[in-house]
Amino acid sequence: MSVVRETHENFNNKRFQSVERPKNITPDYVLRLQTITDTYLCSPDANIYDIDFTRFKIRDLESGAILFEIAKPVAETIEDNNEKLVENDEAIDPNSGRFVRYQFTPQFLKLKTVGATVEFTVGSKPVNKFRMIEKHFFRDKLLKTFDFEFGFCIPYSRNTCEHIYEFPTLPPDLVNEMIACPFETRSDSFYFVDDCLIMHNKADYAYNGGNST
Repeated sequence: MSVVRETHENFNNKRFQSVERPKNITPDYVLRLQTITDTYLCSPDANIYDIDFTRFKIRDLESGAILFEIAKPVAETIEDNNEKLVENDEAIDPNSGRFVRYQFTPQFLKLKTVGATVEFTVGSKPVNKFRMIEKHFFRDKLLKTFDFEFGFCIPYSRNTCEHIYEFPTLPPDLVNEMIACPFETRSDSFYFVDDCLIMHNKADYAYNGGNST
């Protein structure tokens, strides 16, 4: 397993101009985005490398405590899938699996450094310059941009990598707002191979877990 620390920019004190969307989405384009995107910037079919994320874990690096962990269930048999298709005539959402909702306690916002371990498999094509750019927002405010390099992955490989997230220090009033406004903290995760966008995932976050309502 490799461990990767992010390169990042914090844009809180920068002024932005609107960014016109190009025909081909590049890393430079998403690095300059100042707000959450209102749609996915590529289709699921863009993942021609058949990269499949199978496990994800978040841990506090100081205490070692596991904060979140999920693994992809074992694939169902073709017969089971066919039976479900016959029973359910509803169209399958092509964006299913591209969105995650996280529920944390307020203590999460006090953490300084967490490790995010991701396990993924690769299809028949070699993967060059695999890179993830992840942008976190509260409402329309950019909190931080993380930029991770996975490097090269050989065909038909299973890979595990831990990304180290170093969180910025947030003002107390902003922390209180983020706790009081669940799921208004959101992120865009863009995945590139050879500087070509192949996946775009979204997430939102609540930090009021354990609080009485």
